[in-house]
Amino acid sequence: MRSAFATFLLLFALSATTAYGQSTPRYTGPTSPPPAAALKPLTKEELYQTVARLDTEMFAAFNAHDVNKLMSYFADNLEFYHDKGGLSNFTQTKEGFTRLFAQSPDITRTLVAGTLEVYPVKEYGAMHIATQRFCHQENGRQDCGNSKFVMIWQQQAGTWRITRVVSYDH
Repeated sequence: MRSAFATFLLLFALSATTAYGQSTPRYTGPTSPPPAAALKPLTKEELYQTVARLDTEMFAAFNAHDVNKLMSYFADNLEFYHDKGGLSNFTQTKEGFTRLFAQSPDITRTLVAGTLEVYPVKEYGAMHIATQRFCHQENGRQDCGNSKFVMIWQQQAGTWRITRVVSYDH
């Protein structure tokens, strides 16, 4: 079931005018093994497990409404494309999450089981495709809706950050 309110909250959180490449100080973010291990290409299974772990960690921060931790998974040059909200950069995305958590303090996200797909992006990182489910209480009942997404992860010196997000089918 998709309510207009849930769609509005997600749209409101992620809507902003177009801008690019804002730099914002933030916590150090997700890391993988030491840099020496990052030089060795990951097997398909290792890449899948790495991205699955990053998804779990990032959305634990989302569910805890820890904006700074959540944003540590995104690169400074983030481009976040949302089918209802348009394009936002790092700063706008952070502001959107801050508003969303303030207005919907019980919102949570889960990965829909069986939908995670991971593909290598040669000499860059990985493509992360899945369906996610957002839920919150509305008028005394649980209201949930699914959407799809694609995230592009860049690996540099053992650190993984998202540079591009496409969120759609809201």
